[in-house]
Amino acid sequence: MTHKPTTATTTPLASPDAPAGPRIGTDEAGKGDYFGHLVVAAVHVEPGQEESLRALGVRDSKRMADSVARRLAGEIKARAASDVVRISPRRYNELYAKLRNLNHLLAWAHARAIENLLARAPAPLVISDQFGDEQWLRQALMRRGRHVLLVQTPRAEQDVAVAAASVLARAAFLEGLETLSARVGLTLPKGATHVTDAARQIWLRGGEELLGEVAKLHFRITQKLRQGEPGAAGE
Repeated sequence: MTHKPTTATTTPLASPDAPAGPRIGTDEAGKGDYFGHLVVAAVHVEPGQEESLRALGVRDSKRMADSVARRLAGEIKARAASDVVRISPRRYNELYAKLRNLNHLLAWAHARAIENLLARAPAPLVISDQFGDEQWLRQALMRRGRHVLLVQTPRAEQDVAVAAASVLARAAFLEGLETLSARVGLTLPKGATHVTDAARQIWLRGGEELLGEVAKLHFRITQKLRQGEPGAAGE
């Protein structure tokens, strides 16, 4: 018999000090950045691993320096099973053109990370941060994912599994940004509000084709570049 996952978008998570069973946490990085990959990571955590992960300083990656996130990523991988889905800007642009919705794209990427990890590290519970309608993620899950309890909740990073996933996703995003910067011979900035100069330089070198190799083209700055607006600003 197939069991559909139960979702909960408003159920609060347990206290960080409360015991919890084996679970998978997922989080993403790069969705608000004009340049770089969209990355989703999933981390499997057993109760016995929680204390060591917290002792390392694992927490929401938005609260730590990039250098710390990159260092901690290796420590997390050494201690817990994980999976990282990297969507290059070119592939992202293809998927966005097809789906026309960022939350649908996120659901697809989260589902792939969950399915990949469940194949190696089964768990009865998956926790992710809340984004859009939870139905999208539920529908994107395939055979293995439909046998787990899926909890989507705001501030999910308070759970160490989700926090660990946020660190892996951030580190992979930073590595990808570094690789793409080397490809175009230009340091690509993070975020979406101070990207105009870099975007214009790439546009002048190779137009939209080259820009699409390193940037998410649905952001408003791309339209301004297409229109030739000299004051193009980030979304």
